[in-house]
Amino acid sequence: MIMKKTLIFVTTLDGKITHWGEPHVKRWSSEEDKKHFKNIWNKSYLIVIGSSTFDAEPLKPTPDYHYIVMTRTPSKYKNQEVLGQLEFTDQTPNDLLARFEKEGYDEMLVVGGPHVATSFFKEQLIDEFWLTIEPKIFGVGGNFVIKEKFDIQLHLISLEKVNEQGTLITRYSVTNKK
Repeated sequence: MIMKKTLIFVTTLDGKITHWGEPHVKRWSSEEDKKHFKNIWNKSYLIVIGSSTFDAEPLKPTPDYHYIVMTRTPSKYKNQEVLGQLEFTDQTPNDLLARFEKEGYDEMLVVGGPHVATSFFKEQLIDEFWLTIEPKIFGVGGNFVIKEKFDIQLHLISLEKVNEQGTLITRYSVTNKK
């Protein structure tokens, strides 16, 4: 079975995913984006995030989701693990994909942060990229990919203006992957 891997982010017009480095996206993203993100999250079961994202907004284990937190130091989080609900790993994206495809999963939601997004893009594993674009410019802040040269080709699947300010919810397919 081939698993669908979807990456989801919110960004400003100048491509920033954090407000001057402040990691709490919910403090600056629109209500429409929060609703969209929650809707996508609620439809997902297997959710991959990075440890910085987890540290900024810790997840509570629940049987409704299988959270995978990618970290260089999984032992740091061992006391928080709950089998089948909240897992900390230093596996590569390819290893995670192979493992969960073997276990029969058909979808994976990748929610960041930038180290995780970069590693999935680097291994050419993302099938769809869902990006909310907020009509803001921060100038300084994090990007959704870091310190890599990419030439990722995307095809627009859908575009929706969701409020009067001009927040756009876009959905792209990745056209040049393995």
